Amino acid sequence: MMKVYWIAMYKKIDNQENIQNYGAKVTEVFKSYNAKPIVRGGKFNTLEGETYPRTVIWEFPSFEKAIACHNSKEYQEGWDLAKHTTVRNLQIVEAFNIE
Repeated sequence: MMKVYWIAMYKKIDNQENIQNYGAKVTEVFKSYNAKPIVRGGKFNTLEGETYPRTVIWEFPSFEKAIACHNSKEYQEGWDLAKHTTVRNLQIVEAFNIE
């Protein structure tokens, strides 16, 4: 089965407390879907295109698990904490494998 990545690129965060509360709440939700954190903020350098001040990437074992996580009541309750003070792009992307 191909791994899948949940990629959130934050364009604007108006309330740091809200985004921290969201992160604290949804971390356990992600883990319950067997997701692993890959990138969560940190140092970055925009070489081309728009700058996103925060990028978060989680690895999921399957596309279905990632979608189920996003659609879960628990995740949506967590996202409610930040969605009104945050602008982001969110994609779920299947990995590429040349083997």
